[in-house]
Amino acid sequence: MLESIVEYLRSADPVAIYIFLFFISFLENVVPPIPGDVPVAFVGYLTFSSDIDFWLSVAFASAGSTLGFMLMFLLSRKIGLRIYAPGESRVRHGLVKAIHRMFPPDQMETARQRFSTHGYFAVLINRFLFGYRAVISVMSGFLHLNVTGVCAAALASSIVWYVLLLRGGYLLGENWQWIGAYMAVYSIPLTLVFLVVVFVALFRYLKGRGKKGRI
Repeated sequence: MLESIVEYLRSADPVAIYIFLFFISFLENVVPPIPGDVPVAFVGYLTFSSDIDFWLSVAFASAGSTLGFMLMFLLSRKIGLRIYAPGESRVRHGLVKAIHRMFPPDQMETARQRFSTHGYFAVLINRFLFGYRAVISVMSGFLHLNVTGVCAAALASSIVWYVLLLRGGYLLGENWQWIGAYMAVYSIPLTLVFLVVVFVALFRYLKGRGKKGRI
């Protein structure tokens, strides 16, 4: 599949490539298994010897990524509001009961306030988290974070990511395929640190809630 995409991009006109960047970046947030970074790096390589504009490429890729992120964020936000709506929830699923056990409705507002700051930071670095981009959009929506703040953080994260990704493809030249390995060097350690911080924060929250329950 990747080879077919590369062959298409080699002969495509600039407008088609910009549209491709938009949709591949959008779908990467909505359908996570789609490998969007390597084709984007190849477009960065094309900016070296074609009419493809670097900054237009960044703009289209960032716009697609941000819109995809916001779509998942708004959907999960709507679902989260239904799960914690006053009265009997219409959402019937075992997952809902599990969520209520971990974050009881009467304590959810406290949880949101405690994790909101971490949530915005997670959105800000979401493009650099290996395999957790879609999870961040869903969780930030579930925590009902501010729409404007999330959009600004997601856009900033996308712009920085695609500047690095496209510039990396440009600098690597014929070796543009190596971009995945180079990005993993930075993404995997950052992802591990992020997960440790999340688990520690969640553990402290649950431990503190348990102490209050025994009082």
